[in-house]
Amino acid sequence: MRMRGIAATIGLAGVLLTTGLLITGSGAVAATTQAPSPDGRPGLTAESVDRYVRDYMRRTDLPGAVVTVVKDDTVVYAAGLGHTAGGEAITADTPVPLASLSKSFTALAVLRLAGQGRIDLDAPARRYLPEFTMADPRAEKITVRQLLQQTSGMSDRTFPELTLPAPDDLKDAVAMLGTAPLAAAPGTRMIYHNPNYAVAARLAEVVSGRPFADFMAATVFRPLGMTSTRTVDTTEELPGAGAGYIRAYGRLIERAHPKWFVNGSYGVVSTAHDLGRWLITQNGHGDALPRDLVTATQTPSGAGGSAYGMGWSAERTAGGAPMLRHTGWLLTHNSAQTLLPASGWGIAVVTNTGMISGDDALIISDGLVDMIEGRPDAHAVPFTTQADPWLGGLSLLNLALGLTGVLRSRRWAARRARRRAWRTVARLVPYALPVAFFLGLAELAGLLLNRVGTLDQLAYVWLALYIWAATGGLAAVAVVAARLVHTARLVQAVRLGRRTVGSVPAWASEIHQSVHTAR
Repeated sequence: MRMRGIAATIGLAGVLLTTGLLITGSGAVAATTQAPSPDGRPGLTAESVDRYVRDYMRRTDLPGAVVTVVKDDTVVYAAGLGHTAGGEAITADTPVPLASLSKSFTALAVLRLAGQGRIDLDAPARRYLPEFTMADPRAEKITVRQLLQQTSGMSDRTFPELTLPAPDDLKDAVAMLGTAPLAAAPGTRMIYHNPNYAVAARLAEVVSGRPFADFMAATVFRPLGMTSTRTVDTTEELPGAGAGYIRAYGRLIERAHPKWFVNGSYGVVSTAHDLGRWLITQNGHGDALPRDLVTATQTPSGAGGSAYGMGWSAERTAGGAPMLRHTGWLLTHNSAQTLLPASGWGIAVVTNTGMISGDDALIISDGLVDMIEGRPDAHAVPFTTQADPWLGGLSLLNLALGLTGVLRSRRWAARRARRRAWRTVARLVPYALPVAFFLGLAELAGLLLNRVGTLDQLAYVWLALYIWAATGGLAAVAVVAARLVHTARLVQAVRLGRRTVGSVPAWASEIHQSVHTAR
């Protein structure tokens, strides 16, 4: 999913509604091998990658990043740059959260059970996990494969996981699904939903007879030599408890991460060095894991035209070359892993900026793909760095209009004191729109992102948009409240028949005189 395009859509909707009413640090470079491309172009080198990433970080004030680039079975670059939210320097050995890149790890672990004959991917998941129940009889037919390919029919629309209290372990995460219906029949279409992978991870835990973290270590991490990689249950167990940064109005704001349950779906923590081993395996090199299982995770399901496999999506580069990719987002970090099968390149990027407000991992990945394919640096920046000044200006306009409306509310009430009540109310109804937009902003974002969240989470995702909508709603409420108060006071004064300055407050006499003048 291209988050920048979605962000642009939300921003455009917002503008229409308003109109209508440095920190790069030192990085450890793991290799300096030059890897030429098949058509004779120089390809990428450790120096060219390092230069590009550092330039990007200077240009965007990105606090910290982990970047790994491989070519076939060679690590071209593996480095950490900048600093964590806790102020520690990031190196190639610094553990960082991979977010939803974790799904490709979980899928491979589950497929290892299938490769050993311990599960049948096309058998109902409940055969191996009886505790997996839902408030929909069709859920009994959900297969293990459908969980991994996200074609189970589960959805944020029917189970808004990010709005619910976070469980503490996989067993509780699966139990929470007991009251949820399905949004589609199993196997008919792909719907991205994190609990698919929580169920798959719990299934692996039960079938293997060991905690999922231990199972992952034994079947994926250790065989690949990923000794610094692990998986955790909640964001509280992430490095620094998941703390990172969001962007707003050209500034970086450090934010703690709320508690989310992440295991199975987006709970893997790794390093630049370990990601090199992972990408090399995904490129088809090494014999630590069966190649057919790796290929299976990268193969699209085709259900309803889906290009999603098991933790990988089939896409195309700007130059039209085949590309496998998966992105990941926490509220304070974002990530991207990319494979170019035709040329043997692999790229993994993790940055400590949150989704949409800091789409840095995907932008850096795209920039490196452009370099591989011989395109010039587009000098791309996160969408919000360009949109936030406009939203800031519109937020100030909201406040100015609101203040003006409050100051003029007494005069407004005087002009309508002799009119019917329904006409006065009708003039106030349009002011409900900014309030409704603010209250429904999370729902609007959910429709565009296919994820259901909360207004509080939206303050992480795009703070400037949140503030713009909030100031619009606040201004509208203030104007309506001021107009109603003055109207009520004036009506009361007229009904009591107070005609002289001495018998009524000065404001009432002034308004009463305005009524007569208006006649």
